[in-house]
Amino acid sequence: MRRPGNNSTLDPGFGTSKVGSRSMNKDGSFNVERIGRPRFRPFEIYHNLIKMSWTRFFIYVIGTYFIANLLFAFLYYLVGLEHLSIDTSGMSGIEKFLEAFFFSSQTLTTLGYGRVAPVGIPANTIAAIESMTGLLGFAWATGLTYGRFSKPQSKILYSDFALVSPYRGSTGLMFRITNMRSNQLIEVEADVTVGYDSPETGARSFIRLELERNRINLFPTNWTIVHPINEESIFWGRTEEQIRRMNLEIYVLLKAFDDTFSQTIYSRTSYTSEEIIFGAKFNSMFRQLENGKTQLDLKSINSIEMIESNERTVN
Repeated sequence: MRRPGNNSTLDPGFGTSKVGSRSMNKDGSFNVERIGRPRFRPFEIYHNLIKMSWTRFFIYVIGTYFIANLLFAFLYYLVGLEHLSIDTSGMSGIEKFLEAFFFSSQTLTTLGYGRVAPVGIPANTIAAIESMTGLLGFAWATGLTYGRFSKPQSKILYSDFALVSPYRGSTGLMFRITNMRSNQLIEVEADVTVGYDSPETGARSFIRLELERNRINLFPTNWTIVHPINEESIFWGRTEEQIRRMNLEIYVLLKAFDDTFSQTIYSRTSYTSEEIIFGAKFNSMFRQLENGKTQLDLKSINSIEMIESNERTVN
């Protein structure tokens, strides 16, 4: 049985005491909840607006637009609609407020149909402030929208499980990835580290797993990333039960160059002991078409086949 020695790596940042079921979630986010932060964090406004979902982003933009119009409509209503070039005789209070609201929306967007215009210093002052607010607000919204579109984001699809499968006369720990987008990724690099409770010392240790290959130049289909289990592997000579008792977590970090955005992108995920299947192999994701093309079925990334074996020691 191999004992970790010179190949042990420094803590990648999770600490030597594992707390919770896993340190990294499947989507790559960290399973850490921060407390003690100030309630108002203006330094995170831009970050949150860039990272949030598109649905939530548009709700914020539309909500801000609606609230701004309500605020300025209230100001017009407060100074009196006699300061607007509109006949309000016979209108109810709600109708007057709606007129102020619609005038506010025209002023905020610098649209101005010409039917209503501010009259006097109070109304013109509010209109001037609102026009500047509208210009700045829409410039802000446009910049954020562009920032969200221009920010490269990876859509790497990982297999739900890692497998311990036969590999070149021995065994290997492997998982499968593919690109969900139609863009081209080149110079894809993989870095795989495992954190585990050392059976010898009981301390939390980390080691970088040696891969069959840690880089591919082109990524048109899928890539099965393999860690050969040989005499140098932390898993060598251990039984399935022993490996599961190690409370291990496999951290996967991918780096690639996005040919569309001409920028480097990153993706990450993790696998726990419970997400490792022993004695199974991946089925092919390919199908050859009559026109000579190769078809890759992304839905079959988790397609596996169990292998009958009585051998429970990994070697």
